Amino acid sequence: MTDASSAAETPDPIRPEARGPRGFADRRGPEVAAERRIVRQVSEVYERWGFEPLETGAFEYADALGKFLPDADRPNEGVFALQDDDDQWMALRYDLTAPLARFAAQTWETLPKPYRRYAFGPVWRNEKPGPGRFREFVQCDADTVGSDRPEADAEIIAMACEGLQAAGLAEGQAVVRVSNRKLFDGLFEAGGITDPIQRLTALRAIDKFDRLGWEGVAALLGEGRLDDSGDYTKGANLPLGVAATIEAFLGSASEGTRAETLDAIARSGGLGAAGEAALEELAGIDRALTAMRVDQATVRFDPTIVRGLEYYTGAVFEAELLLDTTDDKGRPVRFGSIGGGGRYDDLVARFTGQSTPATGFSFGVSRLASALRAAGRTPETARGPVVVIVFSQDDMQAYLDAVSELRRAGIAAELYLGRAGMKAQMKYADRRNAPAVVLLGGDEIAGGQVTIKDLDAGRAAAAGLADNEAWKAERPGQQTVARGDLVRTIRTIIEASSRMTPPIG
Repeated sequence: MTDASSAAETPDPIRPEARGPRGFADRRGPEVAAERRIVRQVSEVYERWGFEPLETGAFEYADALGKFLPDADRPNEGVFALQDDDDQWMALRYDLTAPLARFAAQTWETLPKPYRRYAFGPVWRNEKPGPGRFREFVQCDADTVGSDRPEADAEIIAMACEGLQAAGLAEGQAVVRVSNRKLFDGLFEAGGITDPIQRLTALRAIDKFDRLGWEGVAALLGEGRLDDSGDYTKGANLPLGVAATIEAFLGSASEGTRAETLDAIARSGGLGAAGEAALEELAGIDRALTAMRVDQATVRFDPTIVRGLEYYTGAVFEAELLLDTTDDKGRPVRFGSIGGGGRYDDLVARFTGQSTPATGFSFGVSRLASALRAAGRTPETARGPVVVIVFSQDDMQAYLDAVSELRRAGIAAELYLGRAGMKAQMKYADRRNAPAVVLLGGDEIAGGQVTIKDLDAGRAAAAGLADNEAWKAERPGQQTVARGDLVRTIRTIIEASSRMTPPIG
């Protein structure tokens, strides 16, 4: 057999298609920097309020995930699970609260009580991905475990407001709406509704109040509703009297003060003993929020809020974005909720059998960053390093000396390590968003000098900002200085960029 025939019969190598799994996003510098900034600034708020950081592993035993426990026949239902070598099922964490409950139960005797912690990191959900809906995303939580005081709820709410402002939302650009799950418990008890499935169906109907209005909710509280697509949703079949009480209850929502809303809820009637207890808890939260000088417009009481139908046991809260947001085509969109939380007094008890009060707030870092982008808050392009240009292999020692000197001075710097020419290297530095490039040609090296090109000055000139005489005087664009002045000159360029803040990219 000839060499030619052998080559002809050799099969082509199998090359996998370069593709990312659905629901898992790749993010480059600006997006990563925006999310890291949010986490850093919110973490500073949480630590200032006395919360300590906690990190737990990505995997938890599947039976520790509470309501997300996979079925025996469907171990991957809702979560990404695998079987360990000891035959126990593990799953990637679905949120950051279930790991906290497990950690608190496991280490309760050694923890300061109440235990105050915050956490951030990726979570994973084995659900169908869609626009803006990912299978992996970053959450940031803060929780207090071991306190049943309404002040603990109020503190979480107030801290969440401050955290959202630190993340980039100005006052008035978000509102936290607060209610209490016991209000509905009282309504159902007073109306004789004891079937948990019927209660859950009714709560799911009420949760659609902001979208469907009372007419749509009333249908779902009754026999059911046929939507515009032709799909029929079976209703809760509540007695008419109970539905009427719920209508009056939902009608008590207003834009008045927190105290005025509580009065309106009380006047709606039919709350039962549990509902009356909920009003007392909300009144305690209001007193604490008022003492902390939390504005009435920033935190409102809203009886229509329903969260975590099988999760929360008392106060619930939801942060709503008030900024105008648009989609990629500039069309207005309603972003809605950007975070929420509440009181969950039964989660730790799953492990210990003893009731352990807990309250917390969580927001999606990725979702908040997306919301800011949708509101026109384009993240700043990440500042790249100073780039040292390479002219000749023979002068590599001079280039390495320069880049090392810059790094020792605390300045981000890199040596170009490709094999392209001068023009391509300059284009590379521009794409890296470098503030400047360092040019050490043969003449500069021989004369003990260095040429520095200020790329930000060029960008500003291209943007039409070079008409400012002060700017031009301070930013000469390119200059040759003594080699010993390298660090000082680069620092001057970077500091001037910080002061003048020309557009980047």
